[in-house]
Amino acid sequence: MPTPAQIDVIKQTVPVLQQHGETLTRHFYARMFEHNPEVKRYFNPAHQRSGGQQRALAGAILAYAQHIEDPSALASAIEVIAQKHTSLTIQPEHYPVVGENLLASIQEVLGDAATDDILDAWAAAYGELAQVFIDREQAIYAQQREQQGWAGFKPFTVVRRQIESDNIVSLYLAPEDGSTPPAHLPGQYVSIRLQDADGNTAMRNYSLSNAPGASAYRISVKRERGDNDIPDGDVSNRIHDGLAKGDRIELSPPCGAFTLELPTPADKPLVFIAGGVGITPLISMAHAALNASASRPVTFVQAARHGGLRAFTSELEALAKDYPNFELHTCFSEPREADLNDDDRVKGGELEADDLERWVGGWDATYYFCGPLPMMQSVDQMLEAKGVAADDRRYECFGPLQPLKA
Repeated sequence: MPTPAQIDVIKQTVPVLQQHGETLTRHFYARMFEHNPEVKRYFNPAHQRSGGQQRALAGAILAYAQHIEDPSALASAIEVIAQKHTSLTIQPEHYPVVGENLLASIQEVLGDAATDDILDAWAAAYGELAQVFIDREQAIYAQQREQQGWAGFKPFTVVRRQIESDNIVSLYLAPEDGSTPPAHLPGQYVSIRLQDADGNTAMRNYSLSNAPGASAYRISVKRERGDNDIPDGDVSNRIHDGLAKGDRIELSPPCGAFTLELPTPADKPLVFIAGGVGITPLISMAHAALNASASRPVTFVQAARHGGLRAFTSELEALAKDYPNFELHTCFSEPREADLNDDDRVKGGELEADDLERWVGGWDATYYFCGPLPMMQSVDQMLEAKGVAADDRRYECFGPLQPLKA
């Protein structure tokens, strides 16, 4: 527990973190991977190359320093990160590795400015925060064992493979032991673990995209293509090109804090706004919402570049046919000629406020949205400008946690 004097020191470092936070975190990751390469498998190299992981950590450290006297203000962010950690099976012994490299990076980046008082204060602060994560993660593991029947990784088998669009494939995964997987919460994800021919291990998170309670879990994976100096996504391309029915894969239990809440009153409209592969948690939520109520209005807005990249077309159209309370709308930002017709549910162009107002019939609704970060920033700003309360604007970032506002 930091002392009052150490808390003052932490607060005094806020301007330094605002100016040099990302430099510090870039140094930290490079140092940790050099000195402790065994932890590298827990990180997605694409997020390292893009800088997203470094920016997210810099923002998290800054937020912690700013709220050092009231860490409860960070409870929601801590829960998101703790859920991600448990999906990757992070354990208490990993925290000293991070702490040692973080403190060494502070000293190496700041040089003489990293006084003993600063290092001691951050050591105390990191120790407190690490214990918060350890305690929460151990509670999640215990809950998984009790409610879901396992913690850590468990062997599953690919029982079905289905093409959803030009760049998304779905895998249906059932436990290798023949048991039925426990129902997930709509919006949750699993972590998969694969090994390559050289025995190297890779882990990735994928949302569960089917209705809860099915006989198999469904993950729907976008093929990540590289660009210029960025290589193709390793795991996504291995899934697209190599995994077939009958293959074995390892899964950790469903995790995640971005889940569908069915609040009262039950007739308050629900709106789902999906961009690209961000549809995966939202289509699971839509199934759950429709199964829960045949009268609650549900509007689903799907954004894609064109029809070839629109996933789950038949499944969504079937929901629109089977449920009178379900409305489906589509926006194509780069439509092909065949994508546009006289259907007023289909728009060529980006989603705009007027579209939502027309399709939803007002702004009093609970909105769930997921997709590329610029799209989510645009949607959040749009909803905020129309007076939609923060609690009714719910979203998830794939990859490192990033705020929608600068």
